[in-house]
Amino acid sequence: MMHPPIPEDLRRFVLTSIPSVPFLEALLLLRADPTQQWESAMLASRLYIRERVASQLLADLCTAGIAQSCGPPVAHCYRYQPVSEALRERIDRLADLYARQLVDVTHLIHSSLERQAWQFADAFRLRKDE
Repeated sequence: MMHPPIPEDLRRFVLTSIPSVPFLEALLLLRADPTQQWESAMLASRLYIRERVASQLLADLCTAGIAQSCGPPVAHCYRYQPVSEALRERIDRLADLYARQLVDVTHLIHSSLERQAWQFADAFRLRKDE
């Protein structure tokens, strides 16, 4: 079955702001209950990843302006709190798209990773004229 193309603004958002599928899955888990406070062990358990990876994902979500540290008294605790309403709306649209076109969005994320890998490898390729 053919799906409609991914809207250009969401395509750009995925390519520039979603580095991996686990990042997107973590984002969607936090978004599902904005009042929930997430620690790395909880996220690791839900995503079947190592706690160290979950901790990095939470920090990356915070850096991206998608999550916010809960602060004391609970250290290393995060919750869903986009820095702007525009970002929240874009994430809502992406969540809806991901629910309908999971494979398309996943392929887009992986195409970004593949392109970055090729660009990195190309930097070390010897050229005839060099």
